[in-house]
Amino acid sequence: MELLLSKSSMPLIKYIAQLLGWLMNGIYFVLYKIGIPNIGLCIIFFTIIIYLFLTPVQIKQQKSSKVMNAIQPELQKLQKKYQGKKDAASQQKMQEETMALYSKYGVSPTGSCLPLLIQMPILFGLYQVILYIPGYVSRVANIFNSLAVKISTVDGYQKIITDFVANNKIRVNGKGDYTVNRIIDMMYVMKPSQWAKLEGIKQFASFKDQMGSVAAQSARINNFLGINISETPWDAIKSGFSNIAGGTATAAIIGALIAGILVPVLAWFTQWLNMKLMPQQSTDSDNAMARQMNSMNMIMPIFSAVICVTFSMGIGIYWIAGAVIRAIQQVIINRSIGTVDVEEMIEKQAAKAEKKKEKSKDYVNNVTQNARTNVKHIQNSRSNGKDIDSSQFYKDTENLNPDSITAKANWVKSFDEKKNSGRNSGRK
Repeated sequence: MELLLSKSSMPLIKYIAQLLGWLMNGIYFVLYKIGIPNIGLCIIFFTIIIYLFLTPVQIKQQKSSKVMNAIQPELQKLQKKYQGKKDAASQQKMQEETMALYSKYGVSPTGSCLPLLIQMPILFGLYQVILYIPGYVSRVANIFNSLAVKISTVDGYQKIITDFVANNKIRVNGKGDYTVNRIIDMMYVMKPSQWAKLEGIKQFASFKDQMGSVAAQSARINNFLGINISETPWDAIKSGFSNIAGGTATAAIIGALIAGILVPVLAWFTQWLNMKLMPQQSTDSDNAMARQMNSMNMIMPIFSAVICVTFSMGIGIYWIAGAVIRAIQQVIINRSIGTVDVEEMIEKQAAKAEKKKEKSKDYVNNVTQNARTNVKHIQNSRSNGKDIDSSQFYKDTENLNPDSITAKANWVKSFDEKKNSGRNSGRK
């Protein structure tokens, strides 16, 4: 029977997680084939692929920022024009003129946020994949599958596993009975010390050797530079200081403590470096956009550190690797865009914006003209005393989209007129 493994159930995010899971599974398969199956490396290669995919978005955002810097004098002129005018009419007029200016040059005031907005669902999806790695990476599930099935055949295993999880404070996803799925999820996040305790349970003595083999494989795939990526930095920090205070700290525990501190610190530093490499807005104190960007530059590195303290270290690896890759991308993009003539870039952006306007005008004009033609058709039919066949009239509106409001409204109007005409003639 096919094993249905635990996966994300978050609305919308579960679909993103499924796509990312396929990618993660493919990367792990390649690493397995070349003899280095490791979830940490898998996450790094995954990050590289994702950011290569996002490179065009990054370039577009940088060009938009460059144009935004160039039009700052015009924006500041608008702000001075309405300075001190707090009434609703003036504020609305200023907003309209500001948006018209953005439209003229084909830029968006939120363009600089686009990469972050794209990253956030990817980040949440990736977290779900890391949380349910066995559910998305089939070769990882295969490591634990046979052992989980054997455990589930032991009499009273539900109470044994429930007590084991509670006593060792293991975070297992989901609630309810310990099915084979949940046992696999439990074993995936277990630490070496917890594996030793599981091997010591007398009811599982008959497959103790298999437990040792599975524990070794689990340690191999989850260990990245001495870090157990299934743990959170906060777990490693608490455990480290607790063992130091109790005099039971080992080299491995101290190493995990250092890693737990380094992950959020590196997340903060790499994000700060990335922000510094980004093209900066004018620092004029009257420039609202510049103030927002400066606030973002301060908040984002702190946000990165908080995220990486509370989420698993696998997320921290993704966040740090992503920031490093973005920094390298940024250096290359800065050099490339630095050679582009800003005036030429503005002209191209303005030309694109103008084309969009023309297309929009053409569409509106076509719909309006079609509506006028159809109304004229109805009026002429009335004046000639002709009955209107609804199917024929609908055929006359074929130049419109059949699902459009205009086409449907005209069809209904014609049909009602025909119906009313029939009633009136019957009364006579």
